[in-house]
Amino acid sequence: MKPSERIKALGLVLPPAPPPAGLYKPVLVVDHFLYVSGQGPMLPNGSLYTGRVGDDLDLSQGKDAAKQVALTMLATITAHFGDVDRIKRLVKTLGMVNCTPDFNEHPLVINGYSELMASVFGEDHGVGVRSAVGMMLPGQVAVEIEAMFELHT
Repeated sequence: MKPSERIKALGLVLPPAPPPAGLYKPVLVVDHFLYVSGQGPMLPNGSLYTGRVGDDLDLSQGKDAAKQVALTMLATITAHFGDVDRIKRLVKTLGMVNCTPDFNEHPLVINGYSELMASVFGEDHGVGVRSAVGMMLPGQVAVEIEAMFELHT
């Protein structure tokens, strides 16, 4: 099954692809790799999922925000290519969690993104190398994620 068909079969709803919030490209193709700039958790109504994990958001809500980032990223890729079927595999993920200094379960939050990507692209091609860190993020977005994908040639 193609990734675009999995999105439909899973009943996933992609939010609108966000416009750039600065001077950068949302996606860039170099050779057979797709680089996706940092994406925030855009909700279907166009607003952002905001909050700080360990303060006004708990681990479960942080994980939900990371899942929403995955949907946002899929929307951004779809806006660029028309669908997500040119993606061969996820290569690298950098997950950033807006959290309090004492929160230390960043990988569990970013699992929300990783689990959704594995569902869409398969256990092998939807899981790549990954980093998960905590920091303060612009606009109080709960999670920001950037990624690199390999494209079918």
